[in-house]
Amino acid sequence: MFGKPGLVSARMCVNGVLASTILLSTAFTQSQTRPSNSPAEALGKTALSTPRSRYQPNRMPKRAREFYELFWGVDSLTVKSAESGEIIRFTYRVLDASKAKTLNDKKIDPFLIDEKARVKLVIPSLEKVGQLRQSSTPEAGKSYWMAFSNKGRVVKPGDRVNVVIGNFRANGLVVQ
Repeated sequence: MFGKPGLVSARMCVNGVLASTILLSTAFTQSQTRPSNSPAEALGKTALSTPRSRYQPNRMPKRAREFYELFWGVDSLTVKSAESGEIIRFTYRVLDASKAKTLNDKKIDPFLIDEKARVKLVIPSLEKVGQLRQSSTPEAGKSYWMAFSNKGRVVKPGDRVNVVIGNFRANGLVVQ
């Protein structure tokens, strides 16, 4: 009716092979380009791909961390913007109380320096409260903080700053 029976079956075979090849190749490429077990797909949403990098610019180098631990007895040095940017808070954790005494000494005035903005921030002293810093005798395992006045919001998140407390100097800390 449509032609020779051998020719029709050969065409059907060829068409079936071509269709299955196309389907398999598209399924194979989709499975390689998109992870099938992502949380976004499980929720029925499309996953946005963002490039991931091992480079973390806000992370302190290992040698610097070791230096602060060995010579000053502190680690976890962080600088954060607080109170809508009016205060810059410096925090650290004490590992060795005898080495970290300098950081809590009331007689030493700490400074936060932003060389790019050309400013030197100080710790404000309030009448009833005193200086906005912890100056008790340091204890190992506890975290301490001090707050620098950032009037005019000159220092912004992302800026690199230096914290100076007597002979202690932490360079290149990134404000979060």
